[in-house]
Amino acid sequence: MKIYEIIGLMSGTSLDGLDIAYIRFFHDAGWNFEVIQCESIAYEKELFSRLNQANQLNALDLKKLDLNYGKWIGEKVKNFMDSIQTTPELIVSHGHTVFHQPEIGLTHQIGDGYQIMNITGIKTVCDLRSLDVVLGGQGAPLVPVGDKLLFNDYDFCLNLGGFSNISYNKNGERLAYDICPVNTVLNILASKFNLEYDKGGEIAKSGNTNTNLLQKLNSLEYYFLKPPKSLGIEWVHKNIFPLLDVDSGQNLLNTFSHHIAQQITLSIENSNVQSKKAFIPKMLVTGGGAKNTFLMELLRAKSNGKIEINIPDNQIIDFKEAIIFAFLGLLRSLRKINTLKSVTGASSDSSGGMIYDHFIENN
Repeated sequence: MKIYEIIGLMSGTSLDGLDIAYIRFFHDAGWNFEVIQCESIAYEKELFSRLNQANQLNALDLKKLDLNYGKWIGEKVKNFMDSIQTTPELIVSHGHTVFHQPEIGLTHQIGDGYQIMNITGIKTVCDLRSLDVVLGGQGAPLVPVGDKLLFNDYDFCLNLGGFSNISYNKNGERLAYDICPVNTVLNILASKFNLEYDKGGEIAKSGNTNTNLLQKLNSLEYYFLKPPKSLGIEWVHKNIFPLLDVDSGQNLLNTFSHHIAQQITLSIENSNVQSKKAFIPKMLVTGGGAKNTFLMELLRAKSNGKIEINIPDNQIIDFKEAIIFAFLGLLRSLRKINTLKSVTGASSDSSGGMIYDHFIENN
């Protein structure tokens, strides 16, 4: 059995902060993992603001932010490593997505890998999306490889972060795509109440559903496209936010929560996946949205007992993406496939990611 110790880093579009996961992976007949230590570090107000407005910067200022953010990540990871007295063999960083427009061949995450490598002294993998986009793919979602190899007890894996994405096996292939925005919208609506997020969906639950708005949201063109497909924050600014000036904050939260639950339910129904392991399909739900009690109530109500919804412990809820990105970087370092064409629509499977290393061979 081979054992690998990897640190995975995740920064989502909802800007909750930096998730750090120190994972031990085991490989024998298949893959398994053990979570050693995890930590989530919130962004300071100034850094949050700079990252939130990164897509408006000129080229020079964006590059400066790329370097400074990489330095910030490196320092936080070095502190994490020192606190638990460990030296992993690899660090894998998702980075912060500034642009994602695969239809024009563009995806860009910042958080300079050389800065992370130099500060920590550990080989680092970054930029896991670009190769797939070059190959004609969406560059997202990437987690289905991890879903397939690490969480194969479930028929569906649903993640509720900045966006909702789902993955599942069908006819021998892994399929996955982004369903709809989640916390990228809910957190903005919660900010109108001077809150970072609507805890448990309590404000949303107190509101009423605006049926006219719900119909407009559900009628957006993206929802009728067939996979592969993915979403970026640009799409939200163009298509969602212009619709959200028609009602009170609590009603908007309520309506958008119904929209999320409805789109997820439709995605599951349209998949036509039948469980081979149980009477009804099992779905693993992770990401911050799994803690939104009201949203989970809506999802259970709309699915009407046709799917078994499983919410794991908080460690998996909060750090599943960081765990899987650690795994994707490990696969990259092993020169194994970490991105599936069946998921992204690329011309081929690939092993994406830039490797940053300071190794010098002595003669």
